[in-house]
Parts: sequence; C-alpha cells; structure tokens
Amino acid sequence: MNRTILITGASSGIGKATAKLFQTKGWNVIATMRTPEKEAELTRLDNILITRLDVTDSSSIEASVTEGIEKFGRIDVLLNNAGYGAYGPLEAFPMENIRRQFNTNVIGLLETTKAILPHFRANKAGTIVNISSIGGQMTFPLGTLYHGTKFAVEGLSEALHYELEPFGVKVKIVEPGMIRTDFGGRSFDFVNDETLEEYLRG
Repeated sequence: MNRTILITGASSGIGKATAKLFQTKGWNVIATMRTPEKEAELTRLDNILITRLDVTDSSSIEASVTEGIEKFGRIDVLLNNAGYGAYGPLEAFPMENIRRQFNTNVIGLLETTKAILPHFRANKAGTIVNISSIGGQMTFPLGTLYHGTKFAVEGLSEALHYELEPFGVKVKIVEPGMIRTDFGGRSFDFVNDETLEEYLRG
C-alpha cells in the first residue's frame, strides 16, 4: 500500500512543492488549502486528493482528515505547513491581526495535529512535520508576532516529541531560511503606511 501524506497550505510555496515531490515518489497526497476550487495544477496529477482545510476552521480540519482516511485508508505523515507572517511594530497592530497570527501559526497547527493523533495512535505509527523557520531560532526587527509564533512551534514540537514517542509517532521540525517562494507576496501582513506613520509620530 502506498503511503499517504496530508499537507496544509498546499496551494503554493513549500506546501505545493512538497505535494508534487511526494506524488512523484509514488505517495498518496492529501493537498489541503483554503480555496481548492482555484487549484488547477495539482488536480491533474494522480493519487492526489484536493480538499478544503482552513486551519482556523475546526470543521474543515476534521472533514479533511476524515475524507483523507476514507479515500486512502490511512495517513502516514502530517505536514503542518500553513502559515503567514505579520510584520510591523507590535503597538501598531490591532488585536484582530495579533489573534489571526497566533490562530493560524500556532492554534491551527495544534488543532490539525490533535485531529490526526487518534489515527496515528491507533496505527502505532505516524510522523508529524512542523514547518518552523530560521525565525524560530533568531529574531529580526518588526517580527514580534511572527517570531513569537515560530518560537512557539519550536517548543511545542520538542515537547510533543517526548509525548508521542511512546506511541510510535515521530515529530520533526523544518526551519527554512530565505527561499524563493511567493510567501512574501501571498502570506505577509504588513502594517499599512498610514498606521505606521501614525505610530512613528507617537
């Protein structure tokens, strides 16, 4: 039986490249994204299930995991890739943006992981790969929110490693640096100029 990977944030960047790579290696791929109706390239490939998963929407997480298991029989790997970066002075960000940053990069990752853990424990096997960042090891100016989430991913991943090892489940962290994707164009949330100017004026 072919192994199966579920990938969040598979519409572009690392997520999409990983989906294509694993498909060429003969894996079944559950490629999840917020707007699957817009995906054209992955839909043409064999052994790929395109499904909606928004890490801030609990029902979509549960539905994607269930649909993937029903389609392929089991899931062997979860790649927590979905995320985005909010950049700017903390004081200038509305709480709505702050919550969105942590709900996407931390709470969404935890909820997706939590949804698949019963399946992994039942199989006594599984691998969770969390996409962190070099920004989970060091910080840059104006990155308080983004770096805060990636430091959180580092800590929870290391703790989960010990928690899940007795059940045969592995936890891995990937820490990319600057790579050529459209993350900056699609997944950055910068404080707008007007808000920044107001902040700088004090």
